[in-house]
Amino acid sequence: FTNSLVFFNNEKGWKSTQGGLSAVSQVTTDANNMGGLFVRKIGGAASLVVQLQKLLPLLFHPINARWRYGHFRPLFATAIVTNLMLVAFYGMYILDDLQAAGADELPKLFVAALSVETVVMLAYLMQSRKNTKRGPAVAMEAGKTPTSVVSRIVARTTVLVSGMVALLAGRDLFFPGTILNFIPRDDIYLEWTGALIHSPPEDSPEAAEHGMEQAFFIGDKYLSQFMALNLLILCVYRFVAAFGIQYRSDGGGVVQARMIWKAQAVGNVLILYLFRLFASAANTASLDLRWHLMSLAYETFILFMYGFL
Repeated sequence: FTNSLVFFNNEKGWKSTQGGLSAVSQVTTDANNMGGLFVRKIGGAASLVVQLQKLLPLLFHPINARWRYGHFRPLFATAIVTNLMLVAFYGMYILDDLQAAGADELPKLFVAALSVETVVMLAYLMQSRKNTKRGPAVAMEAGKTPTSVVSRIVARTTVLVSGMVALLAGRDLFFPGTILNFIPRDDIYLEWTGALIHSPPEDSPEAAEHGMEQAFFIGDKYLSQFMALNLLILCVYRFVAAFGIQYRSDGGGVVQARMIWKAQAVGNVLILYLFRLFASAANTASLDLRWHLMSLAYETFILFMYGFL
């Protein structure tokens, strides 16, 4: 369904690429479809980070994190919303394309797991609402009040970097194939990733050329929107940590925000590595990823600094 078997090669045994990172080529050609592989790798990495965002704060939470102080509530509340976004996405494709292709069993399992997880987290939020209390008041940092954002620097970085990521991911999710003329080389990006084939704009040369073939690339459209949704979910977590969490009189907002920033920093490293891995292939397709790399690297540095230091 996703047309991903073309990237799997085991003809040379253990020396084969087998669809792993070694399958990434330094040059983009019509035969190797590096743009399509880029969508699959970034989508998989973003999906992994979305799940790690829920796991890492529980497995490696800060020493001063306390359940009774409600330090985990913003994380779980955001996770409920993002889980519902994933369930809606899978459900939309299950009812139509996945079921028709006989590829709906695994997505149905995902929906079931996400639904159970959502119910458990919702039950916790409802049960802990009455029992949560504030910790002892602490001395405020200069310029801080209980209703202040935790960090203005992280907030500004989130607006600049994650805001642009959210814009592009939102386009790829809701309006795939739409060219944003104010973004340099956006048409090249859409062509490289195959969006102009699975979602050609109406009355465009691509629609005339690939319109009849569009139905054969529904799996590629699914993966493109899957990548966009998971990147958008990561942006939701960052915006919640930057603007949705208050400092609090007991300083609990710092603990809540750092839970999210730590996981996001780790996830950004993985995504940044993949962008760097595909930079040469993208460059041969006239797509320069240096600005993307610098922006992601700056955001990763800020998240690491305020999440771990």
